[in-house]
Amino acid sequence: MTENAWTRWPSREALSRQGTTTPRRLLAWVVRLLLLGILLWGAFHGSRVHGWVAIAGAVGVLVTGGLAWCFWRTTLQHRFWPSLAVILLLLGLAVAAQAVGFREPALVVWCGCCIAVLERMPLAAALPVASVALASYAAVNNDVWLTTAATVGGMALAGYTLRLDAEARGNAQRLLAQERAARVAEAESAALAERARIAREIHDVLAHSLSAQLVHLEAARLLIERGAGREQILERVVAARGMARDGLDETRHALSALRGDLTPLEDFLTDLVRADDGAEVTVVGDRRALPAEASQAVRRVAQEALTNVRKHAPGAKVRMRLEYDPHEVTLDVRDSGGSPGELAEAGGGYGLLGMRERAELLGGSLDAGPDEEGFVVTLKVPV
Repeated sequence: MTENAWTRWPSREALSRQGTTTPRRLLAWVVRLLLLGILLWGAFHGSRVHGWVAIAGAVGVLVTGGLAWCFWRTTLQHRFWPSLAVILLLLGLAVAAQAVGFREPALVVWCGCCIAVLERMPLAAALPVASVALASYAAVNNDVWLTTAATVGGMALAGYTLRLDAEARGNAQRLLAQERAARVAEAESAALAERARIAREIHDVLAHSLSAQLVHLEAARLLIERGAGREQILERVVAARGMARDGLDETRHALSALRGDLTPLEDFLTDLVRADDGAEVTVVGDRRALPAEASQAVRRVAQEALTNVRKHAPGAKVRMRLEYDPHEVTLDVRDSGGSPGELAEAGGGYGLLGMRERAELLGGSLDAGPDEEGFVVTLKVPV
């Protein structure tokens, strides 16, 4: 059966004490103690209460308290039939108390049942039970009809108001729990993104360094096969060792960059082309600091493009152009072309693919292909 407003239970958050402030809890305990005092006073005041009657009254108070606690537990667990059975026992206990002369305790129990059932049970069951409790109260109460009607209406309104208040508190608790879960998920997502960023950065640094080392080691192998002189072979081995050392330095620099300790991009490119006799760099536009991810993308593409030129067109002239626009930064790397080098097949060929993926993650693009002279790599990254 589809649950609607008449058959729906108040939420467990609404029925529990979760989210209730300390002042409200204190007020609730004061009300409970006040009701207990009324029950005791009604049960034992007057000279007619003595002996077995007093013992029966005390037992009745204890039983009423126990049944009230059971009703609280069964409604918290959304157990319909046990909750209905407990509330009917309380109504019957009030009838018995009225029959043996405990009129005031009976009136209090009827009022309490009305408020409790309206607050904690589905309305389809709460309204009939509350009607029976209020009708019993009205039949026994000796006040004038206007006072009795006002009391009956006030009890019904109090029960429904407490229900609405509990539901509002329950909704607030659910929203708070969802917000906390969302924050935890957001923190986990941010941690995973940061791990992926670090892994991508270290991968790019090592891929570039190892690719450059492979170029020199492959050259050394070819020289050995051709019987070249010791000096030529040693030169390539020393260059490979230097690339390994540079790779370690680049790894340290990458970690520093991830911590926000970035050297100026223009200085980096200048140092990069200074180590290559056939390369030059030009910077156009208003220089400004770039986000760490954008700056790292430009650095890696510049390194990869320069390595590819030396591998596929050794001796070619390389022109780098870094252009700052209002909304993006563009790196253009062009070479003058030349015959393929002996090391053109060295490496796996995944460098530019990785750079393109990095650019797309930043919302930019990377285009690579031949032009009239040689090969062109163009990176655009929004900033």
